[in-house]
Amino acid sequence: MKNVSVAILLALFSNIAFSQSRFDQAKKEAAEKKELIVLNFSGSDWCVPCIKLHKNIIETEAFQKLISDNAVIYLNADFPRSKKKQPTQAVKKENAELADQYNPNGIFPYTLLLDAEGKILKTWEGLPAQSADAFTGEIRNFYNKKH
Repeated sequence: MKNVSVAILLALFSNIAFSQSRFDQAKKEAAEKKELIVLNFSGSDWCVPCIKLHKNIIETEAFQKLISDNAVIYLNADFPRSKKKQPTQAVKKENAELADQYNPNGIFPYTLLLDAEGKILKTWEGLPAQSADAFTGEIRNFYNKKH
């Protein structure tokens, strides 16, 4: 009986914890750690510039160092077309809400640099023309100005 009670309590607490959106969690963490948020809108399985952005910038050591240095929190609002790659309903709903707020014109890829309150500091429409080092350097400059 004790195990059942514990299981029920854990289930309730996990639902409460998960009810906070990824974006709300990112803003909370960014405020606590004085980080910035990089929000990227992508179509991971159909948008060629999105795929290139991830490969040539997001997945690079330079960008990953921004994350590991606690300079940024990366959040991807992905809109895949493949049925196999569909996110959960909760993530789909959150991505749609983020798009309504930050990407109403449906630009892909579209990347935003936000502060902990969700205020836009910088935007990039399409695939940035600069290198990963230049892109991350620009973000690091914003981060350094805040500190």
